[in-house]
Amino acid sequence: MLSLRPLPFRSQVVKEVRLCVSRTASSSPKTGIVLLNMGGPQKVEQVHDYLHQIMTDRDMIQLPFAQDRLGPWIAKRRTPEVQKKYEEIGGGSPILKWTNKQGELLCQRLDKVSPNTAPHKHYVAFRYVPPYTKDAFTELERDNVERAVIFSQYPQYSCATSGSSFNAIYKYYKDKKLPEGLRFSMIDRWSTHPLLVKCFADLIRKELAKINGSKRKDTIILFSAHSLPLKAVNRGDSYPSEVGATVNLVMQELNYCNPYQLVWQSKVGPLPWLGPFTDEAIKGYVKLGKKNFVLVPIAFVNEHIETLHELDIEYCKELAEKVGVEEIRRVPAPNDHPLFIEALTSIVQNHLQSNVPVGKKFLNRCPHCVSASCYHSKKWFSEVCRI
Repeated sequence: MLSLRPLPFRSQVVKEVRLCVSRTASSSPKTGIVLLNMGGPQKVEQVHDYLHQIMTDRDMIQLPFAQDRLGPWIAKRRTPEVQKKYEEIGGGSPILKWTNKQGELLCQRLDKVSPNTAPHKHYVAFRYVPPYTKDAFTELERDNVERAVIFSQYPQYSCATSGSSFNAIYKYYKDKKLPEGLRFSMIDRWSTHPLLVKCFADLIRKELAKINGSKRKDTIILFSAHSLPLKAVNRGDSYPSEVGATVNLVMQELNYCNPYQLVWQSKVGPLPWLGPFTDEAIKGYVKLGKKNFVLVPIAFVNEHIETLHELDIEYCKELAEKVGVEEIRRVPAPNDHPLFIEALTSIVQNHLQSNVPVGKKFLNRCPHCVSASCYHSKKWFSEVCRI
């Protein structure tokens, strides 16, 4: 418990000196950890620009024709509906708050376990809202960082998410010279890390424990991940297999305690997407007499619109009431769970100690890749990433 008594003078001086040293270290980091993610609007006024950038980004979405015209039209048309959803979860996405929290805790741990690469500082590089890629790298360059570890916050790699973020870094630097002395390396995927698996298993156990004992053993664990157009899957995108690998390891950690299913959410547009879809799976199971569920956001590392609205409101509340679900619980995203912070720390620490600046899997294109950006980006990373 915190004491409210005033600190003795000497203790106060020591505290202030420590704070001063801490500020000095954080303002002159040796190693920068760049956290990549899609981001989300912090306020409803940002929703249109956010959607516009997504719908016109060919790395993220390939519309069937006239993307430069059709994308802005879709963004404008969807803005009011999406703004309403953000209002219903408090007026904006908490993803920046959680990413900053994760970055701060990660760097605190790294300073202790990897003193030779300290001090460490995190930088947030979002794709479609501030702070953008350019903001993160402008700050990193200004800090005269010696080594930048580019760390995707998507555990499972997809060309549409991780790939788009890496391409954005390439586009930022392609016409400018890298700062003298700055070394790049990258972590592009980490779907099977043991501590990530243990974190999800721990979160699932806690939700299962809240379900009535007689129903608990038959409760279906639904692992829900953002879906992907089948066109992308057929090109060779590794995302579905990497999500499946995470699911299998989590269930292994849980001793296969319950029936389970991998399902997919957040389909956009009329083209065929990877299924079964999360909402349709819930409906289907209820028809089969299965009415108790635990939903697990297995591909998301922090809370945002897909967890707080799509899973919590649209599925766990509205859909569950409509189809007659008896009990449905949603596992929290990892957020600042201690095991998750240890997972991030272990991943970066092992990377810093390795001699692999960029993975061979990343450099290998999908067998049916048609993206020129992908080709040039991978080539560029192969040249600039070094230990």
